[in-house]
Amino acid sequence: MRLLLRSTFLVGLACTAGVSSAAATDCRPAAIERLQASAPEGFAIYQRIKDKKFFLNWISCDEAQFGLPTAVHESVHYITAEIDAFPLLGGGQLKRPHEVSAFFAPSLTAERFKNNDFVTSYLRPGAASSSSDFLYLLDELNAYTHDLNTAVVLSRSRSPVEGGDEVDHRDGLAALMAFVALYAERAADSEPATWDGLREPHVAKTVAELWGRAEKVMASSCGIPNFGTRDQVFIRQLCQRGPQAALHRIIHRAPVCPAACLKPTPVAAREGRLLAGATPTGSVQPNSAANPASWSRGISRGPWSERQ
Repeated sequence: MRLLLRSTFLVGLACTAGVSSAAATDCRPAAIERLQASAPEGFAIYQRIKDKKFFLNWISCDEAQFGLPTAVHESVHYITAEIDAFPLLGGGQLKRPHEVSAFFAPSLTAERFKNNDFVTSYLRPGAASSSSDFLYLLDELNAYTHDLNTAVVLSRSRSPVEGGDEVDHRDGLAALMAFVALYAERAADSEPATWDGLREPHVAKTVAELWGRAEKVMASSCGIPNFGTRDQVFIRQLCQRGPQAALHRIIHRAPVCPAACLKPTPVAAREGRLLAGATPTGSVQPNSAANPASWSRGISRGPWSERQ
């Protein structure tokens, strides 16, 4: 199974041995130029973040997409913590509904999922804030929406002969959509206080806005080969009747099941392309004290088990 090859914190460590530090520095302007030309929503996050060095430090010179989806993801967390609002894909922002912090802990839904890196990282107690606080589960949903959107538009902007690896970009958003959907289902079934809270106007609007953007981005990724390994497992769970019915009552419309993402796709996107993650690959975990993004995220991108 291909593992996630998602981020490297320091540009010097991200670039392979034998590449000079000058070359490592030189890749960052090219990365930002590509982001501006091909992924305007991702470039808007770069423009918005005050600490440009934070964004640039997530760029990885040896990745086909320069690690730009990860840079956007982590910068969304940074901005969210700084302004106490979710920066929305396409512009605008939503004030964070802090009242949801009083809801039941998302970790109580972990038993509904087979154990994997996403469940361990985001739902198991002690791993990340999202395991104990629904506010941060929404934070992750928003960050992964920006992340996958950037990956999709960058992938589609590449020429047919352009080399490079693909990674499992779709897995993260699929996981977070499933986590939120099954959280809503449990609330409807057995958590009356949380269920009432989820349907309060401010909270319901926030969930509806974030969910709607996640739906559209997920649908836009369907059919892109090599974009997911665990995605279909999560999608099947979020498309079940119970989660769909609960979400319907919160967002006041029928949620969209991304069924197109369940269709088989070719093993390789283009002939001769190397599949990423054929061997376990980790990343350097950022210093949480030095990086405000980690306050909301709690962990670095990628499989937690591979970074120990």
